[in-house]
Amino acid sequence: MSSLNIQTPKAKFLKDYAKPAFSITDIYLEFDLDDTQTQVRATSKVKRNYCENKSVIQGDLILDGIDLELLSVEIDGQQLSDYQLLKEQLVLKSDKDEFELTIITKISPATNSSLEGLYLSDGAYCTQCEAEGFRKITYYQDRPDVLATFTVKIIADKKYPHLLSNGNKIEQGDIGIDRHYTVWQDPFKKPCYLFALVAGDFDVLRDTYTTMSGREVDLALFVDKGNLDKAPHAIESLKKSMKWDEDTFGLEYDLDIYMIVAVDFFNMGAMENKGLNVFNSKCVLANQQTATDSDYHMIESIIGHEYFHNWTGNRVTCRDWFQLSLKEGLTVFRDQEFSSDLGSRAINRIAAVKAMRTHQFSEDAGPMAHPIRPEKVIEMNNFYTVTVYNKGAEVIRMMHTLLGKENFRKGMDLYFQRHDGQAVTCDDFVNVMMAASNIDLTQFKTWYSQSGTPKLIVSESYNAKKSQYQLEIKQVHTATTDQAIKQNLHIPFAIEFLDSSGKTLPLTYKNKKINKVLNITDEQHTFYFDSLKEKPTVILLEDFSAPCQLEFEYSDKQLCHIVRHASSDFSRWDAQQILITNNIKRAVENNDMTLESSVIELIKDIIEDGTIDLELAAQLIKLPSFDTLSSDYEQVPVDELIKVSESFEKQIADALSQQFITRYKALSKKSESECLDLSATVVGKRALKNACLFYLAKQNKLDLNLILILKKQYALENMTDALAVLSAVVHADHVLSNEMLDSFESKWSKNALVMDKWFALKAMQDRSDITSHLETLYQHDHFDYANPNRVRALVGNFSHFNLKHFHNIDGSGYKLLTDILIKLNDINPQNASRMITPLMSWKKLDINRQLLIKKQLQRLENIENLSPDLYEKVSKALN
Repeated sequence: MSSLNIQTPKAKFLKDYAKPAFSITDIYLEFDLDDTQTQVRATSKVKRNYCENKSVIQGDLILDGIDLELLSVEIDGQQLSDYQLLKEQLVLKSDKDEFELTIITKISPATNSSLEGLYLSDGAYCTQCEAEGFRKITYYQDRPDVLATFTVKIIADKKYPHLLSNGNKIEQGDIGIDRHYTVWQDPFKKPCYLFALVAGDFDVLRDTYTTMSGREVDLALFVDKGNLDKAPHAIESLKKSMKWDEDTFGLEYDLDIYMIVAVDFFNMGAMENKGLNVFNSKCVLANQQTATDSDYHMIESIIGHEYFHNWTGNRVTCRDWFQLSLKEGLTVFRDQEFSSDLGSRAINRIAAVKAMRTHQFSEDAGPMAHPIRPEKVIEMNNFYTVTVYNKGAEVIRMMHTLLGKENFRKGMDLYFQRHDGQAVTCDDFVNVMMAASNIDLTQFKTWYSQSGTPKLIVSESYNAKKSQYQLEIKQVHTATTDQAIKQNLHIPFAIEFLDSSGKTLPLTYKNKKINKVLNITDEQHTFYFDSLKEKPTVILLEDFSAPCQLEFEYSDKQLCHIVRHASSDFSRWDAQQILITNNIKRAVENNDMTLESSVIELIKDIIEDGTIDLELAAQLIKLPSFDTLSSDYEQVPVDELIKVSESFEKQIADALSQQFITRYKALSKKSESECLDLSATVVGKRALKNACLFYLAKQNKLDLNLILILKKQYALENMTDALAVLSAVVHADHVLSNEMLDSFESKWSKNALVMDKWFALKAMQDRSDITSHLETLYQHDHFDYANPNRVRALVGNFSHFNLKHFHNIDGSGYKLLTDILIKLNDINPQNASRMITPLMSWKKLDINRQLLIKKQLQRLENIENLSPDLYEKVSKALN
């Protein structure tokens, strides 16, 4: 036996993918659970792999392992001592093509603060193995293309009554007086990242679901003691998801039981482990007293997302981690469609596009730019990004647009027919879609390998004599940090024409109907339309038909016309965003803070419109986010954008004060009787009511009459309204703010998830001593550095949303974030890596702020034992 140490994190490349010399076809795992000395016995059937030409793949059996105490290794029952133990690998030589391998390791769940592998979460054992956490449990081929059937025996003290793993329970029993065991068997081959184990004492909500073929499936939702009243929404969301997937894609659940466990310590939102989903508790627990309407929507969406993975991710999985968007992009598209079919399609599309413009465009323009199928990676956890997930979903959506609903469904059917039980690539998916539809997607494939946000430059002209309209569209691709040379993409470009009365005009040329989705494949295209008696108002990139930036000289008058008359509610919101963005950019450029009266008049009409969808109205009166505005600048004018946005909000509030008060009072009348109502109508009422309240708070004066109404709303048993009122008084810096914050803390001091909302509000306060104030909150009873929810609630909200103080020119905001990243590097590197994002695009800021952030990045670079998670991002940011 020899031992080597490898220190410097090394990059892996897609081009270097090679099938392993061996695969594990079956594994039997036995866990003897103990807080600091859990023993894991792994007995695997190992088989040598062959090339496509039937020749043997030469090489050793290479197993991954981190933070493991190796106790013994056996091959076919014989003790083995001739192996090589590296820092993160166990290398075994064998002249056999098939053998049984038994490895016994010891691990310490109690000291595993990374929340990867097996760890303790508030007294319960829990696992997280995606992407590469299984190697913290036992030595194994921790890669997604090794598919095995898992049988798992869990032995534990009876103080952990629920011993759970993947698949179906096949055995259980007692071991003496104090201990017991269960055995689980998953009949479907899976990679080890889908393995899960949970052991604890929970309250359980049980239900059943009858599948389309008539099978009855048991459903079980495990939550911490005392939280059972917050579980029904999640179980109902699961049943809706199962029905939707049957109705929409003909996909039926395949096991006898489906389980969800909610834990408080979890890096991600949730994990789709086969038959046993492990969830962050904030993505499960909800009642109207503790959760907002947006929380309810998030839970429904994430429950759906993880369930849909059963087929798009579990039954068909990724060949390698560079193909992550194969499962995530496709499943995000599926959960977006699920939410749109159950709720408002426009509101869900707005949310999806906000994520793109707020976060993904920024990622494309920064040092972590990468295609949805990356070519290179150091730490795989760093590529669970908005690019892979959200842009990946937009690529699937474009494919759906180009193929049409019927052909897309044919493609999905063929995908499962060809690849069920396999680990495949993004190319395999696109090839299936081409085969099913007979539509050529060869050029379209470039979306998978090319990073960056395309810009579409559009110009128009109208010939009144010929009644002819012309559109010129040019695609432009700017070099990104990872790619200098770009190719032209196949871009579906949807349009709509409106006449002066707001009616939709037909698209024709030379008596032929033109499809509303134009195909942009070359660098430049010219499209002609005729039989137009007047110049139309054109809606471009309707419904965000492609994830691109648009450059077109819209007048305010045209945009107002679109907001009032577009057939797509999304396009109405989009035009409003462009209208306000243009006004903000002009104000910054001309140093003129005056908001055009036409914009204020349009907002007034929206508030007073009795026919408009109320939730859409709430979205229409909101200004674009700072990150959305920033994406239009090579160097972001931080202070100016913040100043102009605040000024515009104040002008809207002052000009329409009476309209906001009138609407707020009217929408508040039935609040008491509607507290527990989650219908779209009532959710919309709350959304618009609280959007009005946001503007009323901007006046920095809340009159006595309104305060009385606010106090009544605050007292209602509805967290959406209570939090909106609390936010209003905090943002207005009203004399009641401290009193109400204190009472909120006192009321919810025993509910960690609600206290996260309190931490978030504290992080958003406008106070000169905000950074030192936040540091005092680290000593709060509810704050815990090891809990990602707590840290993100306080420091994450500050660095992402309290931009005035985060970007303070004294650098205190940057230092605060860096201080906690240094602490998290030792506790939970994955959480640290997720939180560094606000520092990544430092080169887009002014020179003074660049120097301040660079200093903090250098602090990170120089710390001892910098984790691979942070090393990759810090090195890319600095280089």
